[in-house]
Amino acid sequence: SQEKGDKAVAALKNGGVDAIFISADVARVADCKRAVDTAIAHFGTLNALVNAAATSARGSLIETTEDVFDQIFDTNVRGPFFLMQGLVAHLLARKAPGSIVNVLSMSAHAGQSFLTPYSTSKGALMTLTKNVASSYRRDRIRCNAVLPGWMDTEGEAIVQKKWHDAPDDWLEKAEAAQPMGQLVKPAQLARLITYMLSPQAGVMTGSLVDYDQNVAGVIGE
Repeated sequence: SQEKGDKAVAALKNGGVDAIFISADVARVADCKRAVDTAIAHFGTLNALVNAAATSARGSLIETTEDVFDQIFDTNVRGPFFLMQGLVAHLLARKAPGSIVNVLSMSAHAGQSFLTPYSTSKGALMTLTKNVASSYRRDRIRCNAVLPGWMDTEGEAIVQKKWHDAPDDWLEKAEAAQPMGQLVKPAQLARLITYMLSPQAGVMTGSLVDYDQNVAGVIGE
């Protein structure tokens, strides 16, 4: 929202960082292109991109409607595709290096039965991450992805209430059931993404980093 965007900009500026908020719907290609163009016009150049916007509407293979499927793929796949297109085109024109981090989900490995279209969209973005990394590595453009597990976010609280009729103490109960006693915190994930995005990550590209306390492939332990 504009309000949250303005607060984020204010916090960054208070820390001595130039920032702008661009209101956009990443499901719309025109908005993706406008966001890239606006950022370039403001900052003069772009070197990095984090694709973190997503929708996690519920649906099984049988229940998912065409509209829900399109909504999920437009936001979770098409949006990142055209945002990356805009950044990479800019970098190639400048013959400059750059870095991209796509935020996926542990659901990209398979996912739950009620997250079929969401999981599939994250799997598609996982393949796209590898493809972009391979395609532009000789241009020194890196592309990686992080796959977080269950996260403690405002959006997740809304999802739990809307889709699962969760009680007010859902977070306390959920965290108590986790091996490390907490859900993934946004600030923790942000530190990892910052590292992956930065030159400190060196030649890291095409990497898919699971960020979770539950190990993919391990069942019943």
